[in-house]
Amino acid sequence: MLSKKENVHIFGLTQGVELAQEICDILGVKRKEVKTLKFADGEILIESLDSVRGKEIFVIQSTSTPVNESIMELLIAIDAFKRGSAEKINVVIPYYGYARQDRKAKGRQPITSKLVADLLTKAGADRVMSIDIHSPQSMGFFDVPMDNFYTAQTLATEIIDTIELNNWDPANCILVSPDYGGMTRVHKVESYTGGVTNGIAVIGKRRPEPNKAEVEFVLGDIKDKHCFIIDDMIDTGGTIINAAKALKEQGAKDVHIFACHGLFNGPAKERMESAISEGIVQEVVVTNTIQLAEEKKFNGLKIISVAPLLAEMIDSSISHESLTEVYNNKKQIIWDRAQCIVNKFKK
Repeated sequence: MLSKKENVHIFGLTQGVELAQEICDILGVKRKEVKTLKFADGEILIESLDSVRGKEIFVIQSTSTPVNESIMELLIAIDAFKRGSAEKINVVIPYYGYARQDRKAKGRQPITSKLVADLLTKAGADRVMSIDIHSPQSMGFFDVPMDNFYTAQTLATEIIDTIELNNWDPANCILVSPDYGGMTRVHKVESYTGGVTNGIAVIGKRRPEPNKAEVEFVLGDIKDKHCFIIDDMIDTGGTIINAAKALKEQGAKDVHIFACHGLFNGPAKERMESAISEGIVQEVVVTNTIQLAEEKKFNGLKIISVAPLLAEMIDSSISHESLTEVYNNKKQIIWDRAQCIVNKFKK
């Protein structure tokens, strides 16, 4: 009789092959491969190089640039696995494209996040997993089980590392939300930092049009503080750089940008490099939910991996164990470490 791991196949498509390999290395399994062909007119053909009959499939693909092609590649792969008689198809989308189109902001607009959810389900997905989806309520768009994992523990660990490495007093460290909508995300990170950061500040802004935001005020005491901005994504970078400038103008000692998804589209790279060279931003930290092209990387960028998080979740899923317990166990470990730093400064 096959063991549970032997009955599982993990695939990485074009925008997920590197992350899939990291996950397989952690789990101690061999990554399965697909053959991808593109016809002259752009059509995609995908074929598994191994039999998937009766197997539980985990296919990893971020629907990032080129977004539409990445989505189509994923849909075709799901269909190929389904027609190959896979027993169960788990779709892991570290970055879920179109998640920002989760409502009708005005008349005659689509709700494309729902459309993509329908396409995935219709193609044959039995379950969908994502990381820090833009709007958690989008989970309700799916007619199959949908899990949204959070990078709060991953980002919190990196923040604790930074504070400990620089020997900063936790009383002088503060988390910052770039808008009111991001407060829940920042509170999640704070729940892990265990007092190694001192409170939360929030930036008030208005968004006159997509990819453009104007800072109106900063709420919170950030003067002479080490500020950690926490956001879900960096697209063109204008919004978050304006937030960093506002913090510096109001007396922040330094600003560190943390985000789950690093898209870095358009002028983002130039904006980040300029802000770092001018001392507005000290560093930019993102996770590897998006397989970032070399030409988008820059000095001052640090990429941390979500592979350990996904590997734990996949392993627990295969074993039919509680995914919530994965968070709780990790939370206690991170919290205890943070408390050691806090206690050192209380002496």
